[in-house]
Amino acid sequence: MDSISPRRQLAASKRWVVKIGSALLTDNGRGVNRAAIQNWAGQISALRRQGIEVLLVSSGAVAAGMDRLGWRKRPDSIHQLQAAAAIGQSHLVQVYEHAFGQYDCRTAQILLDHDDFSNRTRYLNARSTIKTLLSLGAAPIINENDTVVTDEIRFGDNDTLGALVANLVEADALLILTDADGLFTEDPRDNPDAELVREAAATDPRLAAMAGDSRSGLGRGGMATKVRAAQLAARSGARTVIVGGSIDGVIERVAAGEDVGTLLLPEADPLTARKRWLAGQLQVRGRLVLDAGAERALCNQGKSLLPVGVVGVEGRFHRGELVSCVSSTGVEVARGLVNYDSTEAAKVCGQSSDRIVELLGYRDDDELIHRDNLILL
Repeated sequence: MDSISPRRQLAASKRWVVKIGSALLTDNGRGVNRAAIQNWAGQISALRRQGIEVLLVSSGAVAAGMDRLGWRKRPDSIHQLQAAAAIGQSHLVQVYEHAFGQYDCRTAQILLDHDDFSNRTRYLNARSTIKTLLSLGAAPIINENDTVVTDEIRFGDNDTLGALVANLVEADALLILTDADGLFTEDPRDNPDAELVREAAATDPRLAAMAGDSRSGLGRGGMATKVRAAQLAARSGARTVIVGGSIDGVIERVAAGEDVGTLLLPEADPLTARKRWLAGQLQVRGRLVLDAGAERALCNQGKSLLPVGVVGVEGRFHRGELVSCVSSTGVEVARGLVNYDSTEAAKVCGQSSDRIVELLGYRDDDELIHRDNLILL
């Protein structure tokens, strides 16, 4: 039995994703907090000198833009939000460049959106680029591409983005800096007797009841999104710490294994890189309805999904896109990369694989989804 404490295991992490929220970055909307950014840059640079790789996921573009425009209330219009993000992002990059430059550290701006995670080619390209930047000694600073995304395709918050980046680069740990000391049993603003949760499994169902919503009006995430991010990061084996970003030396102290903030632990071994990618997808292009035999083959026998076990095809999708596999009652049991488009899948569903050539005129694969491209939920 492993006698090493979870905090000591955390301290052994060699690749970190650090996410900093809008309220911290903009001093609760009073403007970009240059002193705080300088402080965090110093701590991150100290870890890098120890041979630890650090990626920074930064919120704050919209909030910084609002400040520069003199707006005190977050607008509802998507175009105003995108304009604020465009103005704020350039300002934030300049501040980061100056802060890290004091420690002879290069920075690299990376803006991501859903397609960078849902498209296999773009996913691999983003991962290769980020890993190359790390090998060159640069500090990647990552944000959502707020100037072009819409409500239908946005991540929803940068906590989720931080978790997806942790999956993307196979990070050991995700550090979420927030304006609270960690996750409490109740909202300490409502109950002063609420206790800090020091350590828990990321999948503990009790965490959802403890988490609350953001009240700052600046960012889109609350404690609930941080718990969900920890659950997403745990799918690739990453540990998550939720902690107050204003705590003195917080990044170095967490990385040294000190008992600060809330540590949320994965319960399973890391998934393979390919299945880690599938687990992190947020946009599903269609659905395949399974019969009882196919559901058993997938869930209990580790088999691939054959056309004969599919009784229905829903949505429009292309070969290689992510689809959901659901039971006859509509319960999602798996997700995977499909080998045929929706029109072709509809023609062969319910048929044996040896009829694919007869029905389509060709056959690339016997399976609709190969087991190597499928993950159970």
